[in-house]
Amino acid sequence: MLLKYLPLWAPLAALAGFLAPETLAGLKATIIPLLTLVMLCMGMTLRPADFIAIKQYRYALITGLLLQFSVMPLLALACAKIFLLDQDLSLGLLLVGSVAGGTVSNVMTYLAKGHVALSVSMTAFSTLLSVALTPLLLTLLTGSHIVIPALDILQSLVKIILMPVALGVALNYFFHSAIKTIEPALAPIAVLTILLIISIVVALNQPHLYTLSLGIVFATLLHNITGLTLGYIGAYCLGFNSKICRTIAIEVGMQNSGLATALALKFFSQTAALPGALFSIWINMTGAIFAAGCIQLDQRQAEKTSSAKN
Repeated sequence: MLLKYLPLWAPLAALAGFLAPETLAGLKATIIPLLTLVMLCMGMTLRPADFIAIKQYRYALITGLLLQFSVMPLLALACAKIFLLDQDLSLGLLLVGSVAGGTVSNVMTYLAKGHVALSVSMTAFSTLLSVALTPLLLTLLTGSHIVIPALDILQSLVKIILMPVALGVALNYFFHSAIKTIEPALAPIAVLTILLIISIVVALNQPHLYTLSLGIVFATLLHNITGLTLGYIGAYCLGFNSKICRTIAIEVGMQNSGLATALALKFFSQTAALPGALFSIWINMTGAIFAAGCIQLDQRQAEKTSSAKN
């Protein structure tokens, strides 16, 4: 039920954050533990063999990385031009397009029944590459120079993604029978956690939402949706199966908007941080809707296959 109606729950969770900012914004400190919980749930659905099998999907991994660091920055530039954004908002949107994939992409891949091990691997590699590529892309596209806090990013990668996933994989490996009995509950737990995160993120940004122009609202939404779409189309055209296509689509379209917001505040201005803050809202909502669509598609295909056999 939760997964089936995710496109409904996600906007309702956002609305709750908008209407009750005082209550939900106070839960800011729980975002990292909540993300860690979701990563643990994801890890418990994986086995070491899933990561060993990544060698078979090395071309998918390379494809995702190439699309992410080409499509997203160029899309950001195009969206800034189309919606006539001012210099600060354009810088902020370009920063969103130039950073690596974020934790949300792994979560949405899990909910969409994509290739979770590949998603985690892509996030890790894109994070490492972003230390060099993000400053380079910003310099090429805007002439702005920033220093990426590499150590902080890598520490976050280890704490929020790699460690809980590794723990989950270890629990599944050593206590597989026990984990199997609770596995049906893992996805619903992840969904409820993501809905709470959506509410908190919206609540934290609620004061800024009144000041946003329609231009930046639609620019960030178009950036996100087009990234998802082109990521899927690019992977599909290269012959990857649907599971890999949805994984690459999510990884390409969902940037580390939290990092983009932090960098914008440090190196540019509060206005430049708005695209990242807004993008963080969109990726949770569009990701949830995309995941629900993938699940429904899988169910329809399973029903067709079952009908054909009968």
